[in-house]
Amino acid sequence: MDRFKDKVVLVTGAASGIGAATARRFAEEGAKVAIIDIADLSDTQSSLDPQNTLAITADVSDVAQAEEMIAKTVAQFGRLDVLVNNAGVFASGDPDKISDADWRKVIATDLDGVFFGSRAAIPHLEKTKGSIVNTASVSGTGGDWNMLPYNTAKGGVVNFTRALAMDLGRRGVRVNSVCPSLTRTGMTKDTFEDPEALAKFAERIPLGRPCEPEEVAAVIAFLASSDASFVTGANIFVDGGVSASNGQPAQ
Repeated sequence: MDRFKDKVVLVTGAASGIGAATARRFAEEGAKVAIIDIADLSDTQSSLDPQNTLAITADVSDVAQAEEMIAKTVAQFGRLDVLVNNAGVFASGDPDKISDADWRKVIATDLDGVFFGSRAAIPHLEKTKGSIVNTASVSGTGGDWNMLPYNTAKGGVVNFTRALAMDLGRRGVRVNSVCPSLTRTGMTKDTFEDPEALAKFAERIPLGRPCEPEEVAAVIAFLASSDASFVTGANIFVDGGVSASNGQPAQ
């Protein structure tokens, strides 16, 4: 497929996991890609065409850096068609033991960063009639034990997606999100290395297995493409059926 030929896509959190898979997917479909992370981007960058790739080290929770990543991308490629707000961090623990620093870090990266990047991108996306795709989570649509900061931030992303879609629809910009369940990323490394924990997750996933980053990337690419031209304000579950359950155990 060549759905993104001559298009410019910016992906945050692109050093690994869903972000890296998403950058590769857009590149495979013909896009010029700006990859953003505070971590080393060399692994992702090495798998992309250097002539059509821009790597930027930036912290999306810092408004100046978020604005600069947009400006650098447009300066390099002349336009912006798709913004993928994927960067995220995680903290967990008993609610009364969560530190101020952990709370602020999760909210600043997972929620503030989505706003900062989107706000800076809007004028450019309006010119190209482009779209925004946010990485939310099933944890943004229901609660988890001992994951208060993450649940709060991702819940914000879910409703941010709806609200921004309403505000930008008449301006020709679509806004959607993906809501993955357990996915093989650096953030979930401990779970994947714990057979007992992994088995518990598999019991709750109707498809019987966790998600791979490429499976999320495929849905992100669909939402950003003209194939989804009448889809906006949607939070699409990429969860193997987790959200279909009413919570009762298998019989």
